[in-house]
Amino acid sequence: MWTRRPRAKDDLRGAAVALRGERLSVGAIADRLGVAKSTAYLWVRHCRWTRDGAAERERRRAHSKVVTDAQWAAHRQTRDAARAELAEFGAAWVSRLDGRELLLVGAALYWVEGVKAKPWRPHDCRVRLTNSDPALIDLFVRFVEELGVPRGGLRFRVSIHETADADAAVRWWARQVGVAVEAFQRTSLKRHRPATVGTTPATTTTAAWSSRCPTPAGCTGPSKGS
Repeated sequence: MWTRRPRAKDDLRGAAVALRGERLSVGAIADRLGVAKSTAYLWVRHCRWTRDGAAERERRRAHSKVVTDAQWAAHRQTRDAARAELAEFGAAWVSRLDGRELLLVGAALYWVEGVKAKPWRPHDCRVRLTNSDPALIDLFVRFVEELGVPRGGLRFRVSIHETADADAAVRWWARQVGVAVEAFQRTSLKRHRPATVGTTPATTTTAAWSSRCPTPAGCTGPSKGS
């Protein structure tokens, strides 16, 4: 017995097992103890533990993001720069529209986004448009003014989720369209329904906008609202 000696690396082996119990990888254990990765593996290969599912999914998402960013970063920068240049060009072009062009663009805008008469309400001749893009709203208001309806004669309404700050949204949109807060009708609140399946969070503060022009003189029949 006196010729036998204890194993020189028993302390390192014990430390490796303890680190594995803390869920360190074999490579991290090897680096921490200053041994070869193969040696660290031999020391802890008998240790079995189940990965944390949530942590593993987060690790994979982070790794995927790193790989994707490295692959597409240059393309995204070029794409974003091109979009910004196009948006700047479009904004400059829209600001220079003459009367005829404004009527054409506004009519097309109303054709796509406007609220039209329905078979169940054929006499509703109000001109209404709902959208959340301030630039598009400004363009439509200019179009209505070109038709001879003053901005002060329009009525507006904000549609927003009930968890958002509705009063702040009304004030913000009032500044955007250049009218008094009093020009806004009662806010439409979107009720949160937890059972609804979707990707849009209930706390979003995106506000829809609606303007109503007076009923045209040529329209006959009853008309509700302003």
